[in-house]
Amino acid sequence: MKIGILSLQGAFIEHAKILDRLGVENFEIRQRKDVEQQFDGLILPGGESTVMGKLLQELELFIPLQEKIQHGMPVFGTCAGLILLSKEIDNDTHRYFATMDICAKRNAYGRQLGSFYIQAPFGKLGDIPMTFIRAPYIKSLGKDCEILATVDNKIVAARQQKQLVTAFHPELDEDNRVHQYFLSMI
Repeated sequence: MKIGILSLQGAFIEHAKILDRLGVENFEIRQRKDVEQQFDGLILPGGESTVMGKLLQELELFIPLQEKIQHGMPVFGTCAGLILLSKEIDNDTHRYFATMDICAKRNAYGRQLGSFYIQAPFGKLGDIPMTFIRAPYIKSLGKDCEILATVDNKIVAARQQKQLVTAFHPELDEDNRVHQYFLSMI
């Protein structure tokens, strides 16, 4: 198994460290030639979605990655990655990959000072650590989506077929279960 990690900006190194601990081969996606190799899954890290969207276009990564996702490549989006996958963004006119039937609310938890940590249930995994940094949440989702976690009555993790999103950053905690959950989707 080999996982590509979008590495233009944001918390991509932390995802690689978790995959390394799990013994999963991974590589950074920084330029067009990187997406031409064979890989089994994609991680879209946290960061700043507007910057990531702009760089995806400028570096000619957008279309090949969108096609891979549309053709069923398993993808895991954290925080900004959730926004990149959202079909609709409540407080933003931008649309990016738009492959997951969710409506995201950007920066829903406020500025950097609104960042927080909590333990909360995630699907059948039980309570897991959740670190939120200027996080979005999922305002609404389509009928084919499954809610995996809520915090304060807001949806913070969901799955639609081979697409997984979290509003929080599981790569910033020592718990590997969300990444293992993603790997089980491949």
